[in-house]
Amino acid sequence: MNSPAVNPFPPGLTPPVHRAALTTGFDFAALSRWPYPESSELQAHDAADLLLLDTAQAWWDAGPTDDGGVPPVVVLEDRHGALTLPLLTAGHPVRIGQDALGQERSLDANVATFHESGALEEAGPLSRHGIGPDLVSGARMILLQLPRSLDALEQWAHLIAEHAHEDVLLLAGGRDKHMTPRQNTVLERYFGSVVPGRGRSKSRVITAHRPRRGRPAPFPRTADHEMPGLGPVTLAAHGATFGGTNLDPGTAFLLRSLESDFQRGGLEWAGRKRAVDVGCGNGTIAVYLASQLARLDGVNGLEGMDGLDGLNGLQRVSVVATDQSADACASTRLTASLNRVQDRIEVRRDDALSTFPDASEDLLVLNPPFHAGNTVDTRVAVRLMAASARVLRPGGQLWCVWNSHLRYRPELERLVGPTRQLARDRTFTVTVSTRR
Repeated sequence: MNSPAVNPFPPGLTPPVHRAALTTGFDFAALSRWPYPESSELQAHDAADLLLLDTAQAWWDAGPTDDGGVPPVVVLEDRHGALTLPLLTAGHPVRIGQDALGQERSLDANVATFHESGALEEAGPLSRHGIGPDLVSGARMILLQLPRSLDALEQWAHLIAEHAHEDVLLLAGGRDKHMTPRQNTVLERYFGSVVPGRGRSKSRVITAHRPRRGRPAPFPRTADHEMPGLGPVTLAAHGATFGGTNLDPGTAFLLRSLESDFQRGGLEWAGRKRAVDVGCGNGTIAVYLASQLARLDGVNGLEGMDGLDGLNGLQRVSVVATDQSADACASTRLTASLNRVQDRIEVRRDDALSTFPDASEDLLVLNPPFHAGNTVDTRVAVRLMAASARVLRPGGQLWCVWNSHLRYRPELERLVGPTRQLARDRTFTVTVSTRR
């Protein structure tokens, strides 16, 4: 269980990897995917998890080792605990960092289950950190499940290069079908050695070491856009924010429908003074909602004002912007600040409205994802629709935009209530569902 003090292999070489007790002796089938959807074709681990663990063990076995004991293993983006729990049961201290709150909840649930079973009686300590300098400070072994986003990978590669030990080994694993040469290119900006490993079970691990320090932080980034009804708006994004600084096409289509209703007098929104942006991303919808609701409230003679300037300082309207991603929440806060509406937007890290009481809200706006990590899975959207139904009061509305080919209307009718189509083209559909 010792960690190598230095890389014992010449540049371009890595140790041979075999199945190790770290993986053969662990019951991966006992892991649950909760709170994400469960099904017979989905499991809480994959071949890339096993290869990452076996590769780490190969490096530990290769030595030489230092005499200072076993430093913590840092794990980044463990979806359900398939990396963290085998390491803990083998006695490794683990520091864990996860961007998604749903992943934190899943890991916590699995840790509790393993504690109850007695499997963690001799476990190493576990500490949770935000994905920042404290997580990787002094770390010599870091396991990373390769993210879907190259921006997230770049942000984390920079973080590790700047703050981990100078002898750090970064093992980044993924499924072959989700890996591209561009991931190597990103890592090569921040590490002097980047070596793709041999494939196994359609998975692969990239080993990166010799960090390049002193490079400027690549995030957050900003971009200016024209937004319907508001004019110029600045959007900000940290690396793991879905869509980055882009004005998402589905969001833009939704905003045009919202603006059309506003131009007709906002009849759909009459009397509503609070809205919840479910999955706020970079804050586009939240900024628009803050402006829209203020205007409909008719406060301080805003009716004749254009853009955001006339809204500065208003406190009578409220938008709650939620996202399970810590980076998305940070991005929305920055976007709100850059557009001077931060006093009217509460940003809340939340997984599927889990922090909201039943029947507590009148107006929700949702542009749901249709993937979980690298996997296309429409059940993610259905989970958010069901959560919206729980949180809406009778007569409350869910405004939703979705890819037209997914045909979510029957699900919205079943879960929420009567659903009307407001706009549709070949790509997107906008609907309003009223809670029965």
